[in-house]
Amino acid sequence: MYYYLKGKLTAVHPTLAVVECGGVGYHVHISLYTYSQIEKMQEVKIYTHLAIKEDAHVLYGFAQMDEKHLFQQLISVNGVGTGTAQLILSALTPDAIQNAILREDDLSFKAIKGIGEKTAKRIILDLKDKIGKLSDNKVITMPHQASHNTLQSEALSALIALGFQRQKSQQVIANLIQKQSYQNVEELIKHALKQFSI
Repeated sequence: MYYYLKGKLTAVHPTLAVVECGGVGYHVHISLYTYSQIEKMQEVKIYTHLAIKEDAHVLYGFAQMDEKHLFQQLISVNGVGTGTAQLILSALTPDAIQNAILREDDLSFKAIKGIGEKTAKRIILDLKDKIGKLSDNKVITMPHQASHNTLQSEALSALIALGFQRQKSQQVIANLIQKQSYQNVEELIKHALKQFSI
């Protein structure tokens, strides 16, 4: 129904973006990978996937068509829903996902919340022959300075949106910040996601 949205980025957070097109603001769920590419933009082009559920129509957005295709391949796997696919794309880059599938590295998937051994092996089995090479275009994002309070708040909101409990998320974030300094929210969230898998 919606192939892409092109317009003004009026709000962006690690798990969602609001894109204004023709006076209408579209609420779009995004991955950390997409967030890292669009967070400083004013005008964006977001490739979209519309998931129709019983109680809602949910838009998922991607900065690159390759990520959208990978998302659609992931949700074609039995046992992988849109939320899980978004979580996979937040925990791993598209390149890392592709490499894990091609190398039959089920440990990379099992380290993600909600993915057990059967689902990890199913992802590899179902997608190994379908995965094509992802784009060689590498996007380099410059780290930006942010206060610990801002980082904690944004990271906490993102983890809650991804389905993690508030109290546990707060504890994980606090422990991470105590141990080392983080320059951006993506880095903090990625480290937090690894803590949940331990």
